[in-house]
Amino acid sequence: IFQGIILVSAVIGFIYGYITEQFGWTVYIVMAGFALSCLLTLPPWPMYRRNPLKWLPVQESGTEEKKAADRKPKRHSKSK
Repeated sequence: IFQGIILVSAVIGFIYGYITEQFGWTVYIVMAGFALSCLLTLPPWPMYRRNPLKWLPVQESGTEEKKAADRKPKRHSKSK
């Protein structure tokens, strides 16, 4: 939704700015599209919360000793 609104406003702004030969109108229209897309997508609107994502449960990865033993120093090969 965010990218679509910005893309549509950019196309409309470019066409309008080209017709009127005013680059300022292009910038204003793109900024208005950006503000509209931010208003529609950034707040946690109830319509976006109807089907929440189900995340996987947190899994314990092991002890710190195991993590330290798994790490090996990286060796970089020389390029010719």
